[in-house]
Amino acid sequence: MYAVIRAGGKQYRVAPGDVLRLESQGAPTDGKIEFREVLAVSPGEGQITRPQSGALVTGEVLGQGRGEKVLVFHYKRKKQYKKLAGHRQPFTSVRITEIAFDGQNFSAPELQKPVKTKRKAAAPETAEARASATTRRSATKKKARAAKKGTAKKSSTGKKK
Repeated sequence: MYAVIRAGGKQYRVAPGDVLRLESQGAPTDGKIEFREVLAVSPGEGQITRPQSGALVTGEVLGQGRGEKVLVFHYKRKKQYKKLAGHRQPFTSVRITEIAFDGQNFSAPELQKPVKTKRKAAAPETAEARASATTRRSATKKKARAAKKGTAKKSSTGKKK
C-alpha cells in the first residue's frame, strides 16, 4: 500500500510508517499534518489508481531542522573575482501515519517508546583495591619521570656518548 503525494512543489511516494524530510512546512500546533493533494494510490500489488476527491494522507510532525551545508562558489577567471557562500535548506521531518481513500484506511503501527533500563550500581571498591591502584599509578609515574630525565650523559662538547 502506497500513495503519491505532492508537497512543497515535489512529489513523494509514501507508505504508512515512512519518515520524510519535506521542504519546510508551516508546522501546525497539534503536530498533525494532512496532505490533500494525492496524485495516485496503490491499494495492492500491481494496482495503481487515481483517487477520488476524498483521498487524504495524514502525517505526524517529528521535528524541524536544517540540512547539510551546500557551498555556492562563484568564480570568474582572469578577473580576480571569487565569491563563496553557504546555504542550509530548512526541512520538516514527517512520519506518515495514515492513508485514506474510498472508505479504506491504511494505518502505520504505533511507535514503541524505548524502555528505560536502570544501570547496575557499581560495585563498591575495597580499601585494599584502591591502595594497590594508587601504588601502581605512582610507580608508573616514577618510571616515566626517570625516562624523561634521560640516562645518557653529555660530554663537554655537547654531544651524546
